[in-house]
Amino acid sequence: MNNIIFGPIHSRRFGKSLGVDLSPGKKQCNFDCLYCELDPAKTMRGQDEVLSVGQIVDAVKKGLQEHQDIDVLTVTANGEPTLYPYLNELIDEINKIKGSTKTLILSNAATIDEPNVQEALMKFDEVKLSLDCATQKCLKKLDRSHEGIDVERIKAGMLEFKKHYRGELVVEVLVVKTLNDKPEEITALNEYLLKLQPTRIDLGTIDRPPAFDVKPVSYEELLAISHRFDASLPLYIASRKKTDISSSCYTYEEILETLSKRPLTQEDIEVLFDKESQKRFENLLHKHKIRPVETNGVKFYKKV
Repeated sequence: MNNIIFGPIHSRRFGKSLGVDLSPGKKQCNFDCLYCELDPAKTMRGQDEVLSVGQIVDAVKKGLQEHQDIDVLTVTANGEPTLYPYLNELIDEINKIKGSTKTLILSNAATIDEPNVQEALMKFDEVKLSLDCATQKCLKKLDRSHEGIDVERIKAGMLEFKKHYRGELVVEVLVVKTLNDKPEEITALNEYLLKLQPTRIDLGTIDRPPAFDVKPVSYEELLAISHRFDASLPLYIASRKKTDISSSCYTYEEILETLSKRPLTQEDIEVLFDKESQKRFENLLHKHKIRPVETNGVKFYKKV
């Protein structure tokens, strides 16, 4: 039962997190993503190895007693947590004991069109949904979805969920070299995300050893891809590993032009701007030509 709870893990985006694994015994998922760090496994529609609500709640209680400075309880799984058949009952029980700790669920969104899943997810403080692909061809090739899972139903389900959800909705796009980094895939994602308007979009790439021989893109490529999304979208570049880029000199005009295309975080600024450019950035901030905007725990700087 101990392996139901893992962590705590420190996250820049979510704070100090204690993990709750709804499938600690084996991988149970409706996707078999090429980039998954877990070994390949046959996709499934529902869990065939199921923990009781009582087992999980007991483990959560113990975890909260041991770690009393937790910011967020993160519900996840060796696979997909929404396949857990008692998710609705479980989140009701967790909400009774969590106190001021926030709840977060990490889902691949494959079941988001199902009313019972939406009902359970409504009860979380934060929901993070993956959306690597906005086309069916990409979903089958990259996420290797279970038979019958349709990207248009996922997209419609997310829109319906967003309409009623009052918490923080984060969408994660994980970019894999040669698979979903093509202009037509990014265009399709951009068009859809403009309709969805999530609280934040995390744009990342592979940073753990994947099950299959697929490759990450570099920070420079992620930055270029981010410019293909509409500048109004709250997009956060979540991966800075393998950053070979050397900082550059930016004029005042170039700083403002860059921020008009894509709001940047402090980490981006430190990677992209040399020392003189960072001083210019501070001057622009002081003169209110740039303003900070906080979105779900991440501070962005954008042109006024």
